[in-house]
Amino acid sequence: MKVLKLSAQGLPQSWITLEQAVLYYAADAVRWESGGAIARFHGGHNARTGLQSVIEINSIIGTRGMPAINPHALKPGLTNGKLFARDRCICAYCGQRFADHELTREHILPQSARGQDHWMNVVTACRPCNHRKGARTPEQARMPLLYAPYVPSLWEDFILRNRRILADQMEFLIAHLPRNSRMRDCSH
Repeated sequence: MKVLKLSAQGLPQSWITLEQAVLYYAADAVRWESGGAIARFHGGHNARTGLQSVIEINSIIGTRGMPAINPHALKPGLTNGKLFARDRCICAYCGQRFADHELTREHILPQSARGQDHWMNVVTACRPCNHRKGARTPEQARMPLLYAPYVPSLWEDFILRNRRILADQMEFLIAHLPRNSRMRDCSH
């Protein structure tokens, strides 16, 4: 289970562990909270009062300080896991849904033809379609793309980074997606 850490201004910064979140609470660096309480940590006892310290962790926290991520300069890192999630595990050529282990990263313009390994030149493909297309463009292979590639926004990237997003975290992230995002109707 991860906590969605945001800047004080509400921009996503990272997914952090419960233990990392405790450190922000203990340092009084949590400026605001959202979502529900997801964990409770018990600390030591106060020598004077005898009361035990308790820290409740919320699923979404806004922290003090300057944002570590500039949303306008961000280019999300490309991984197969995020690519397959962006494309919903659907082959761009045959349109069928597959398990992750049955999929490949397919370069629209092949690397052998100087195609780059970036979001706008890759799609998800099943192994048979990737093999059939080979080192050709979709046009050369007579295999038209069923959907266009795109670079995920900052908010989409945070959805793609975490496979176990809590309902309140997903609701928060979806509320900030670009209007034309394919992930608006996505159920993770």
